[in-house]
Amino acid sequence: MGRILQMTRKEFIQVFRDMRMVAILFVAPILQLFIFGYAVTTDVRNISLAVMDLDHSSTSRAMVEAVVNSGYFNLAGAVENDQQIERTLVRGLADVVLVIPQGYKTDLESGRRATVQILLDGGESNSANVAMGYLGKIFAAQGMREVQGRMAALSAMAGGAQISLPIITTEVRYRFNPELRSSWYMVPGVLAMILMITVMMLSSMAITREREVGTMEQLAVTPIKPWQLLAGKMLPFAIIGMVNVTLILIVGVGHFGLPIVGSLALLYFAALTFLFATLGMGLLISTMADTQQQALFVSLLVNLPAIMLSGFMFPIENMPYSIQLLTYLNPMRYFLVIVRSIILKGAGWAVLAPQFGMLAVLGLALFWLASLRFRKTV
Repeated sequence: MGRILQMTRKEFIQVFRDMRMVAILFVAPILQLFIFGYAVTTDVRNISLAVMDLDHSSTSRAMVEAVVNSGYFNLAGAVENDQQIERTLVRGLADVVLVIPQGYKTDLESGRRATVQILLDGGESNSANVAMGYLGKIFAAQGMREVQGRMAALSAMAGGAQISLPIITTEVRYRFNPELRSSWYMVPGVLAMILMITVMMLSSMAITREREVGTMEQLAVTPIKPWQLLAGKMLPFAIIGMVNVTLILIVGVGHFGLPIVGSLALLYFAALTFLFATLGMGLLISTMADTQQQALFVSLLVNLPAIMLSGFMFPIENMPYSIQLLTYLNPMRYFLVIVRSIILKGAGWAVLAPQFGMLAVLGLALFWLASLRFRKTV
């Protein structure tokens, strides 16, 4: 234990010798949290809307007002023909064009089907899908108002007799994030991403730095065992990672209003388990690289696909099956499930035991491989 602590002390001195590195370790994660918390959002607002109203009736104007008053759309202007629609979409003057055909009001009043055409800029597929969802809800609500208006008119014509139609209504309630705040979804993901990037990059340069400054030979002749040396190098980065976890949680709760419903102790234990796996991956890279530049480059190559294939931005279920199999080797996949489940759902050990188990297995396997590689390279 004494040898591990001595190696830990040596690693801390090397890390904190450069104050610029200290700023990168503790200030950069907070800046990233603010950037991702505000900038990376799945909410879609201020969708620009152009309208081609060929009906020019009170009913068509009521439909346009309903869309604009929803708060999701900004009226960009009116278009008169198909050529203007094409130019509007190509130049990006509007994201959505709503075409209300001639005879729209007459069709509704006579009980015939009235078709409204919607043209969307598919270049922004996510925004287009969200806009279509908003429009579907607005049209459904507007259609219900038309039905109720006609029923009231029929009731008046029947001398006040009660006329009713079977109507199915839905009551939608979102659990765990009732206001669907993007920041509540993003902050736990940013926590995992920052831990992975910071800790893996630091640990990937741990062994190569010894080689470059020529101290690896001195360490090789000391009685310290390979696993003790690796453990001594992992410990400072694990402590730095836990400090970052605390800072991110403080900002997440204090600034973004993130609720931590579950156990804080279990959350820290999960972070520690994830750090163990991530540090093992970084040390494995460090044993394979000859220089710090090589180690940094390889860690970047590993980090980017690991983040993209973790479920941070895109659901894993939507990926091809072969890629889904690959994600089982990604520690961030399991940590994301754990951290989001604890923070937002209040899930406990009984629910998350499989994810904890996979993280531990991956951590042990990576640490064992790093030890094996380290013995061969010393």
